[in-house]
Amino acid sequence: MAMAPVRASDDDDLDDMPMSEINVTPMVDVMLVLLIIFMVAAPLMTTGVPVQLPKTAAPKVAQSKKPQEVTVDKDGNPSIAKEVFTMDSLVPRLREMAAADKDQVILVRGDRDVPYGKVMEVMGLVGQAGFTKVSLIAQSPGAAAPAAAAPAASAGTAAPAAPAGTAR
Repeated sequence: MAMAPVRASDDDDLDDMPMSEINVTPMVDVMLVLLIIFMVAAPLMTTGVPVQLPKTAAPKVAQSKKPQEVTVDKDGNPSIAKEVFTMDSLVPRLREMAAADKDQVILVRGDRDVPYGKVMEVMGLVGQAGFTKVSLIAQSPGAAAPAAAAPAASAGTAAPAAPAGTAR
């Protein structure tokens, strides 16, 4: 026995045609519900499980050493801790420092009037000496320029310089 489509009226042939358009309203509704669920659940997934940490008498882990600064003055001469070097004499001194501690962080400071290539050359020499953690220092916008760079930074009177990026 074959089944024939049920017709409401024999006059109208438009009712017999299949619907050729996709109704996206239910899909949009489902997607909005899923979006809300994920927006609510995402912050809950990032927080850890609350625990009561035990107390210990172990000493605190030693903080990393103070980074060493290599400064390029406005004449293009590199210096380490107020000791001025030439480009040729800088590499042996940096190699001595690297032999003592290769994980030492080196911060390269360059005067704003020094050509960019000169600062990059000094950064290359630092990397050539064996250091892998090399960063540039820049003054934050709006901070006053220190009168004497090294003493003012250690005394805490000037705004601290922020590392701008890592060379390697």
